[in-house]
This record gives sequence, C-alpha cells and structure tokens, in this order.
Amino acid sequence: DGPGMVKDGRVAAFWGGGVGWPGFTRVMKDGGRFVGLTPEEIAKVAAKHSFLKPMTVPAGAYPGQTEPVHSVGAWAYILVRPDLPDELAYRLAKALHKGHGPLVAALAQARETTPENTLRAAPRPDLIHPGVRKYLAEIGVK
Repeated sequence: DGPGMVKDGRVAAFWGGGVGWPGFTRVMKDGGRFVGLTPEEIAKVAAKHSFLKPMTVPAGAYPGQTEPVHSVGAWAYILVRPDLPDELAYRLAKALHKGHGPLVAALAQARETTPENTLRAAPRPDLIHPGVRKYLAEIGVK
C-alpha cells in the first residue's frame, strides 16, 4: 500500500524492503526520490539505533536515480521464541544458506541475505540464536 499512499498524498514517505524492492521502483517511476544522509547523520542514527547499519543504494538501482544514496538500513530478521530448539534454528539457518541461489532468483534483494550479513547485522552477537551461531561457526563465519 505504501507506493499508492505516497502517490495520492496520504503519506510523505515510507519504509520498504531492500535495494530492488518493487514498491520503491514504482514510486521512483512516478517521480519519487530518495533522501540521503550525510556521514554525520548516518553516524548519529546508527549510534542511537544499533540495528540500523550504514548502507548505500547504488547509482542506477532505480529509475531516475543517477547518484548513489547514502543512508541507513536494516536486514530482514527471522524472530523466534527464546525456547526454539537449537537444532531447529541450526537447520533453518542451513536451509536458508543452501537455498540462497533459488531465493535470489525469486527475490533480487535476497542477494544480501548471507551468513556474513547475518552476523554483521545483529546489534549484538548474543542476540543470534545459539543454533544459528553454531551453523555460522561450522561454515567459518565468525
């Protein structure tokens, strides 16, 4: 609903999902634009909200976007109950990693869903489920 809400003036901005997200493409085709942040603004936001990381939308990622846009972003997360068995979390992480190619083929922004980014994106490593940490260690991601 976000792109339509921007287009008809019900909202001034919206948050979407990843570089290549179709909602952003639609808004950009209708004359929308990204608002980037200065390095100082990025540092200030990231210091206050540890789940947000510096990121750059590459030039040409969207219609009419000729320059890179520097901002902050967050990775998609899978939230689970604290009592989810370690083995189940391990198998889930392994399945996502093994299925990365088909996932990217179906959803371009999934290319950033990597084991390395899983670890990098967590505000604190202890917030990653022990079963997922076990899988990451097994494949050499520390």
